[in-house]
Amino acid sequence: MDREAFLTSLSQNPLRQSLLRHPFFDHVASAPVDRDQVAIFLGQYWYPISYFPEFLARTVALLPTTELKTAISKILYQELGEGEIERAHENLYRDTMVDAGFTPLSVTGTPMTEPTRRLMEGYQRSTGRFQSALGFVYGTEIIDMRIVSGLGAAVTAASGKETLPWVEIHVEQEPEHVRKARHAVRLDFSAENMAEIVQNAEEIWRLWDGFFSGLLAGWTAQRAA
Repeated sequence: MDREAFLTSLSQNPLRQSLLRHPFFDHVASAPVDRDQVAIFLGQYWYPISYFPEFLARTVALLPTTELKTAISKILYQELGEGEIERAHENLYRDTMVDAGFTPLSVTGTPMTEPTRRLMEGYQRSTGRFQSALGFVYGTEIIDMRIVSGLGAAVTAASGKETLPWVEIHVEQEPEHVRKARHAVRLDFSAENMAEIVQNAEEIWRLWDGFFSGLLAGWTAQRAA
């Protein structure tokens, strides 16, 4: 398959498109949300954001070429703050949400739900092979800004705080993350490797879909209680 056609088919994949249109995002954009509901989101999202640098480091260690390692290591460098600890994304996330009025415990100490556990097991499992790890990197980066903007909208709605440094750093850096991920998966892979990358991108989209479905179900149950 032509490399550009391969990227187009990935970006237009029905699982990705369905995830981008998940009803969770409509809920946070249009329905009233309170601080307790948003805290549920924040506490569960802490798990993937705090693990993501380790996932990327494991991925870099697996990759078979310097070109691939260089592309993904740039994402890792930015995730870890480009040498400035306060700009590391997990620290910015915690500090941004605490500054918006959420307690540190609600952000970093909430017990993991079952959908979150499945998501985290997927990330951990994916670094058994470079093909699956690349599929997870690409699948994550190509949806990440949708997640960040949805979280930012929810935090602003619940807290009234519009300046969110964790969101702002994603606006600044995410375009390059997407470029690096796209570059990595468009290199000269065999048909078998390309198929495995696609299968794993689809797997992470399914897992994120389950994550957001779990959050939405939790919110609904909380409102009904």
